[in-house]
Amino acid sequence: MSTIESKPIIDQHARPADAAAPPSAPIQVLEERPDVDAAASALATSEQAVRLRAVPYAFREGRLLVAMLDPTDLEAADELSVSAGRPVTRVGIVQEAFTELLRGTYGTTAAQMAARLAGGGEDAADDLTTNLEAVEADDLHRMAEQPSLINLVNLIILEAIRARASDVHIEPFEKQLAVKYRVDGVLIEQEPPPKHLQAAITSRIKIMGGMNIAERYAPQDGHITLRFEGRKIDIRVSTVPTLYGESVVMRILDKEAIKLDLEALGMGAADREKVQHLIDLPHGMALVTGPTGSGKTTTLYAALTKLYDPSLKIITIEDPVEYELSGVNQIPVNPKRGLTFAQGLRHILRQDPDVIMVGEIRDAETAEIAVRAALTGHLLFSTLHTNNAISAVGRLLDMGIEPFLLASVLEGIQAQRLGRRICQVCKVPMPLPEEVKHRLAPAELAMFKNGMCWRGAGCDKCDNSGYRGRIGFFEVIITSATMRQAISERVSASELNRITAPLYTTMRRDGVMKAATGWTTVEEVLRATQDADEAGG
Repeated sequence: MSTIESKPIIDQHARPADAAAPPSAPIQVLEERPDVDAAASALATSEQAVRLRAVPYAFREGRLLVAMLDPTDLEAADELSVSAGRPVTRVGIVQEAFTELLRGTYGTTAAQMAARLAGGGEDAADDLTTNLEAVEADDLHRMAEQPSLINLVNLIILEAIRARASDVHIEPFEKQLAVKYRVDGVLIEQEPPPKHLQAAITSRIKIMGGMNIAERYAPQDGHITLRFEGRKIDIRVSTVPTLYGESVVMRILDKEAIKLDLEALGMGAADREKVQHLIDLPHGMALVTGPTGSGKTTTLYAALTKLYDPSLKIITIEDPVEYELSGVNQIPVNPKRGLTFAQGLRHILRQDPDVIMVGEIRDAETAEIAVRAALTGHLLFSTLHTNNAISAVGRLLDMGIEPFLLASVLEGIQAQRLGRRICQVCKVPMPLPEEVKHRLAPAELAMFKNGMCWRGAGCDKCDNSGYRGRIGFFEVIITSATMRQAISERVSASELNRITAPLYTTMRRDGVMKAATGWTTVEEVLRATQDADEAGG
């Protein structure tokens, strides 16, 4: 810890007490983030902390200790002394430790940066920027290119990446511009930037995404590529007009943050063996089902990564291509130019492929071409939106696929959901909560040894949330001879469920087993899954 010379504060106005330490006292300089007393930090607002570059963090002998980037800034110390109603002692702090202190005390630095941009005063700017009708494209472009605003938008994005967020939501409301990060599948609201910066923030993001900033009344899509800590980050941008302006969602695609490995995704050994069986097949169709955001594409990427061999021609058609896979030919869907899943799949078959991955089977035309491709010697992977694995059969039959064709090409179906993973650093045992016991079957309750489950206590590694990352809950069905016969005879859904029940472990049971062994919480399992007999197609 170093020291610098202190300068006396000139008391030009009456205030509770002298803000500075005695002039002769040397000023300490902190090289690490200090522990923060919440009562002390509450004496300054986040706007003050960023504008003054100072954070009150403790009390000592009746004085307020304030960590300052520039401890010789007497006006800042004076303002804090007046607002806090007590004398302050200035303490220096190095930049890195200050940034960490600011983030830990008041939340994301993006919000503080936004507060700092409010220097011109909210009322003065409201007339121009919150009335979207009055803002011309040239004005928006000029505002969006201001260096301070560029820094703000960059910070919003970089803080989201640092927080492991999968999406950034910027939502306009009547009196507030909300910023939320989706971390481990859950939206976490950040401190909002000033409302009057709404139009400028939206325009800056649209410029970065190569979108039309003059068009504010129609949905748009864009794409941003940036580098963060030496790695490439792709960001998909979507805007839609709402009552109070454009809502912006940025999907962050960070390939290096995603582990394309089935075990890392949380798949158990038995299910991995089944998937390996599907990967080793020379031809046929394998499906992954689940709602949007359940990790279907990531699972397929993991399978293709495991499958990759230079001797194989692998082609995918996706909407959009989320991650670039080495050695794999990936085609993005482009409906505006006539490249749909069905059209692309037709042309893929002329490319002499060994393995095909179709991002999603959405319609009867795509389903029919996919089945024909699997019949003619290709191994085809695709996804469907169904609630469980066995419902995929009914969905394809409803699309018009002949039962005998489907029975002959369908090799396996996997369904999945995602739940938050307990932080393994701070997890602790606890008794099963009474409110969840009645929602578990007797066989499920028996999995919890001595009625104990696990929960994250909260630590620095998980930002005190108790969760870090996500884990999959899976059910994998390998098509048996009995199942093929049942499909070809188009038996009822309930009968098909009865026939296939012994062939697999349901997502619900898989999740409960993971909760019992400390990988997730019971609440996450109940939120993400349901019993197979409750699930519809």
